[in-house]
Amino acid sequence: MKRVVVLCVMLMVFYIWVIEITGEEVEGTKKVAIIIDDLGHGLEGTEEILSLNIPLTVAVMPFGPNTQEEAIMAYENGHEVIVHLSMEGRPGTSRQLGEGAITTQMGNDEIKQRVQEAIDDVPYAVGINNHMGSVATEDERVMQQVLSAVQERGMMYVDSKSNYFSVAPDVAEELGVPIVENHIFLDDVANVRHIRSQCQAIKQRLEENEECVAIGHVGRPGKETATALKQWIEEVDGDVEFVTVSELVPEFRWIHHGL
Repeated sequence: MKRVVVLCVMLMVFYIWVIEITGEEVEGTKKVAIIIDDLGHGLEGTEEILSLNIPLTVAVMPFGPNTQEEAIMAYENGHEVIVHLSMEGRPGTSRQLGEGAITTQMGNDEIKQRVQEAIDDVPYAVGINNHMGSVATEDERVMQQVLSAVQERGMMYVDSKSNYFSVAPDVAEELGVPIVENHIFLDDVANVRHIRSQCQAIKQRLEENEECVAIGHVGRPGKETATALKQWIEEVDGDVEFVTVSELVPEFRWIHHGL
């Protein structure tokens, strides 16, 4: 009996040692991935956002006047870079589409070519998310072409969830493309008070979930978003772990697209 007790104690000590070394089986800190959209055009708040002392996933619009510069700056500041691909939105928003946008009127070959060109234009990109896209992301044919191009590059896709009826998750699963879905828009109202309330919504989600993805922007809300995030980061220091989006997909492997 004594030998059994000793053996059990030894096994318990070994188990605790393995946990401490590997980090496995320990209740981990909840994870938050912040995506910042609309870089690539020298918009307001870009410098403040990139100087935040947490890892961000930065979505850079291709073919912009500052695309290369801001993608490189983000990468050198330790942030993750993805392509912010313009996609057809609801009627009346066509003027907001950037160069190289994907529309439902395009043929399959043109869609894939545009996705490939967008990827090539953004240094260090490891994935894509949609800019607008409430119409395009609901079109299965279009998303088949977009995600096929993503798959060919070994990248991931982030569904911004601009449309609740997006077919991207289903198509991505069918093609075996790693996908992450957005949960919260931080700055749909461009003031610090609202953005802070959205940060609290992140904490509320984490009460029942292990992770949360949230999207903010440079541009009109850029400086307010940077201010609110800086305040919140200091408040939750140690309570949550800030990660890049790709860290939420452990099996994710990508082909590096540097300079």
